[in-house]
Amino acid sequence: MTALDRLIEADAIGRLRDRDASLFTQDLDTRMPVVQRLGWTDLAGKALGRAPLLDSLADALIAEKITDILLLGMGGSSLAPLVMSRVIGSADGFPRLHVLDTTSPTQVTDTLASLDPVRTFVIVASKSGTTIEPMSLYAIVRAWLEADGTTRAEAGRRCVVITDQGTPLEKLRQRDLMRTALSAPATVGGRYSALSMFGLAPAALIGIHLPTFVGRAQAMEDACAAPAAENPGALLAAWIADAAEAGRDKLTLAFSERFVPLGLWIEQLVAESLGKDGRGVVPVIEYEPLRATGYGDDRAVVVVRFTDDDTLSAWSREIAASHPVFELTVTDVFDLAAEFVRWEFATALAGFLLGVNPFDEPAVTEAKVATTRILEGGAEEVPTAQAEIAGTWATYAGGLTPPPSPPADRRAAMRIAVEAAGPGDYLAVLAYLPEDEARLAPLRAAVAELSRATGRSAMLELGPRYLHSTGQLHKGGPNTGVFILVTARDRVDLEIPGKRFGLAALHRAQAEGDLVTLARHGRRVLRLDLPTSGVSDVEALAADLADAAR
Repeated sequence: MTALDRLIEADAIGRLRDRDASLFTQDLDTRMPVVQRLGWTDLAGKALGRAPLLDSLADALIAEKITDILLLGMGGSSLAPLVMSRVIGSADGFPRLHVLDTTSPTQVTDTLASLDPVRTFVIVASKSGTTIEPMSLYAIVRAWLEADGTTRAEAGRRCVVITDQGTPLEKLRQRDLMRTALSAPATVGGRYSALSMFGLAPAALIGIHLPTFVGRAQAMEDACAAPAAENPGALLAAWIADAAEAGRDKLTLAFSERFVPLGLWIEQLVAESLGKDGRGVVPVIEYEPLRATGYGDDRAVVVVRFTDDDTLSAWSREIAASHPVFELTVTDVFDLAAEFVRWEFATALAGFLLGVNPFDEPAVTEAKVATTRILEGGAEEVPTAQAEIAGTWATYAGGLTPPPSPPADRRAAMRIAVEAAGPGDYLAVLAYLPEDEARLAPLRAAVAELSRATGRSAMLELGPRYLHSTGQLHKGGPNTGVFILVTARDRVDLEIPGKRFGLAALHRAQAEGDLVTLARHGRRVLRLDLPTSGVSDVEALAADLADAAR
């Protein structure tokens, strides 16, 4: 029986729309948490009810001469706005959006140095109101807002929060005299929240035309209520499940250039929803599809292209001769809203087909607990380095056995990890580095070379962002990943007001907390701790990685 037939037999589409938790679990204790995560299925139909409030706030910011919006968030609270700002962008005369979803002291310092606090409006976004990254960043940014003599009330007026009702963040908003709180539905999980206030508020404030954007989402929402054979979400879900069950679980995502940022959002949605209980689908963003060669037989390819992108269309036809291809076409950037909805329905239905609950993230919580223990003095849990190579500390952990003698150089150290990946495995570079092209471009090129040379799927993930995304898959999915965890012993730091640790300690503890958790799950991990995260050090690492693959 095909996956589409199984959706029809189970009446999965109707049950999902009716918020029937038994579609995903027969355990009575688990059903209630699932029910509390199913409020996203009709978000598009309700979205424009919040538009007058958001339009009024947008008009006020323009009148106040705000030029930049700084969003502090992580995972589901920040990825949709990040993607919208990169795919659609700000309208003329509206502020630019900057997203800080990192604890890198270098990146935070550079971002704040590029902004004028008097002309910057801050959004603090957290569903739970307790997420450590946005709360730590808010403490730093609030001190920055007040550093020029700005009064507490004036600084507060340049801040809003997006959170569930009654959270600690909402209470902090009152104490800190922040402008307002924009409430998100309690029944919508972060990674399904693109059409909630988490996505709509930043979109409206940078001038994205909500009636057009929401209209595209509404049309897709209606289409995802149709019978399975003509339902865009169901068709994609069935294709993903059929491919995964045939061993093609590396979901390769290729885009027309303008839509490449969408990959980050799909990656989180798919990996965090489906990667658990030893099962999962591995999303792989293909940044240069036209150069891709040597795909293994574990690949299935989704192409998202503009209708007039003839070059990518030709590539798609070429790949389809040897691999399953599911092609999606978009007409303009506003179709981004429709893709948000399509992928949400598809991912939820794929969870049913693959037998996993797509609305929890147990391994994400596990890594958070490990980070907290390290910050509280539990560093003895962190595996120690077994070799020092020209200032780089190398640690083999979990299921990756250290060599009998120290490797001669970094290339040799990484070659051990690369060669540990066998058929059906994937390689992931987990980089705790600032997000800028000077560092990422050489690493991205090295990862592409790694994939071409080995025939394995390979990806570059930024920490701590990936902890709330593919991190769930890494630890909860099948044990088919080999991980190269990159950290750096930088001296740059920022005080976090109210905390006994600085931002650098948090950034490092998040990496080490994930190392501990990956090792506990028997994952194959090589940690490389660089002397610094300077561009030259990262370029040298990228060159060594590319050489290690050959």
